[in-house]
Amino acid sequence: MRRLAGFIANASGWLSRRLGRGGGTTLPGVVLLKLRPHALAEYAADLHHGSILVSATNGKTTTTRLLAAATRVAGYHVVTNTEGSNLERGIAAALLKGANGAEVGLFEVDEAALTSVAASTQPQVVVLMNLFRDQLDRYGELETLVDKWRDLLDDLAAQHEPPMLVLNADDPNIAALGRDRDNVVWFGVDDTSHAVAHLAHAADATMCRNCGAPLEHTVVLVGHLGHWHCPNCDATRPSPTISATQIALTPSGQHITVRYPTNAGPPITMTIDSPLPGLHNSYNIVAAFAASWAIAARTQRPQDVDAVARVIAETKPAFGRGEIISIDDKRIQLLLAKNPTGVNQNVRTLLNSPGELHVLVLLNDRTADGQDVSWIWDVDWEPLRPRLASLTLGGDRAWDLALRFQYGGFDMDKIKVAPDPSNALDIALNDTLPGQTLHALPTYTAMIDLRRVLTQRGYTAAYWSDE
Repeated sequence: MRRLAGFIANASGWLSRRLGRGGGTTLPGVVLLKLRPHALAEYAADLHHGSILVSATNGKTTTTRLLAAATRVAGYHVVTNTEGSNLERGIAAALLKGANGAEVGLFEVDEAALTSVAASTQPQVVVLMNLFRDQLDRYGELETLVDKWRDLLDDLAAQHEPPMLVLNADDPNIAALGRDRDNVVWFGVDDTSHAVAHLAHAADATMCRNCGAPLEHTVVLVGHLGHWHCPNCDATRPSPTISATQIALTPSGQHITVRYPTNAGPPITMTIDSPLPGLHNSYNIVAAFAASWAIAARTQRPQDVDAVARVIAETKPAFGRGEIISIDDKRIQLLLAKNPTGVNQNVRTLLNSPGELHVLVLLNDRTADGQDVSWIWDVDWEPLRPRLASLTLGGDRAWDLALRFQYGGFDMDKIKVAPDPSNALDIALNDTLPGQTLHALPTYTAMIDLRRVLTQRGYTAAYWSDE
């Protein structure tokens, strides 16, 4: 029955592509789980070295992509869900397609799906990077997710062979999850040169998870990530096992130095040039290094650190996460906009670019975006004001954006509104001069819409075929 269910599920994906209904990357998983509800556990059990799960609000796609490259160069045969959904159906589809002969399953997992996916896959390594306020209408309050993740880690700790945990020391919520636990590899950013003056007004982790007192941040890096401690109890930022000690951000990426432990002797450092822009990607890079180290420790397989550094340096931005597409004599950079913290980092990335800025913001309110768009009022858009040459607003909720920018004191003569993504793209490109870059900040479904337009015009491949 398992082989028959797999055949039918694979056929559904083939039919989807033949009919032009999409890439068929997730549908096979939907069909497979309908036919065999426990198929995810069945396929995961065939993986010799088990599964690695990566979850976070921001950065899980990029980190999984980096970690996949690092794991493959280490000699593992890896199956991963880079092409499909990060829910159970997407992971099932990935296993159906690539589990034959695979040693390791590496899966990006939606925050709300982590508990159910972990129950089916029995992970050997769990990477938890951050938790930010995101899609409140879907996930509920941040504290709800933190509590669910704590319960999950308690359950995993009770297993005969608990997984190794790779946790972000700079996120107070994530650090609280690792408190008093064994098998934790901590990662973080020690370079304080990119710190901002204070927490954002909409910061998500301001209270101690241990005693409830207000936290004190001595260094603020990304959202509520940074160097922190509680003045009322002993809760404090753990000392990272692996950290970024120096970061030089450039318009086209970054130079990052990572301190890495060795089996014998003092830690070593390595500097890589990465095409991934922004401090948020510094965290993604360090998380991938830390997870790679944890995998090597768990499987007791020697690791070529230089090879890991090389492939991480060669990994290009993931779909919509800083990728650059050429459009005749211009370029468009796609920067996914999904929550205040992520967009604030995109704004910082734009401000690191030279010259005047041409910006396209697309806001949808569909299920995958979150139907509550009030978060746009918590984004610090205002630093863009003196650098803007043009601003085009589009998507289902384009006029909500226009109101936000009007209240933000922007010059409305520089702003154009076109809800249709194709029209918005044309307007924005028309305002962008030859040789310049248009920076597009779309929400998730708006990014799909925009990529569809770019694909139809022949500027890029469909998102499921360019991995």
